[in-house]
Amino acid sequence: MKVALFGRSFNDSFTDSFIMMFDVFNKHNIEVIIYEPFYDFLIREINFKPPVQSYFHSNTDLNKEVDFFFSIGGDGTFLDAVTFVRDSGIPLVGINSGRLGFMADIAQDEIPQALADIMAGEYSFEERNLLQLETSRNGLFEEFNYALNEFTVHKTDSASMITIHTYLNNEYLNSYWADGLIIATPTGSTAYSLSVGGPILIPNTQNFIISPISPHNLTVRPIVVPNHHEITLRVEGRSDSYLASLDSRSCIFESSIELKIKRADFQIKVLKLKTHSFYGTLRNKLMWGVDKRN
Repeated sequence: MKVALFGRSFNDSFTDSFIMMFDVFNKHNIEVIIYEPFYDFLIREINFKPPVQSYFHSNTDLNKEVDFFFSIGGDGTFLDAVTFVRDSGIPLVGINSGRLGFMADIAQDEIPQALADIMAGEYSFEERNLLQLETSRNGLFEEFNYALNEFTVHKTDSASMITIHTYLNNEYLNSYWADGLIIATPTGSTAYSLSVGGPILIPNTQNFIISPISPHNLTVRPIVVPNHHEITLRVEGRSDSYLASLDSRSCIFESSIELKIKRADFQIKVLKLKTHSFYGTLRNKLMWGVDKRN
């Protein structure tokens, strides 16, 4: 077995668990490649030099011989990991060294059993849809124009609203007078979209959520649309430039640029332990059922 390890950093409280992971890898003769800046962090911050076979810096350094891509961190790190895996088909494994963790859902105290289950083949895979951004002019997110969670357009100043003219398959839907607009996947339904009142979708549903950010109209609400629809956005306002974001990556674009969002032609494969379920994650992460009446 060959695994890739990716991360940015972690707190001291996670150090013992991380070192234990390498004990398991060594015991099972697992070949490890690691993101080199993460390797440098391990040596510099925790004085640990893990036994690895090689390093990687970008998606081009990976090959399909990698069986699992471990993301060590929180959901932000997991989203960064997607930019490495891309359409390779390498399964992602989310190890949570942070706090909440919807996608990085293997908690620190679950790591020993999780690794045992992985070695024993006690897992399944979920296929997660991504969205793809196309623009009327080159220059936006050319290196990787996909998102697992959401695409967001937002005003760049704190003064005035913007207007986002929205079309579904070229049919006019609405002009949102708001601070911004979120186009979320089912995976992203528990992220930014949720915080502005969007619904939660089951991961394998074939939909997008269109969620306005602080709309200036009481009747405007998030809407769920099929993800085989193409969404077109045209933005205008007092400013000539606006902020566009694909997950955690952002850039500035001009009002003359038309934005098109559609379902990507590939999916991300995510490892799920048989002891985990999406509904259980909702209860645990959002603290559903934490009520003295239950």
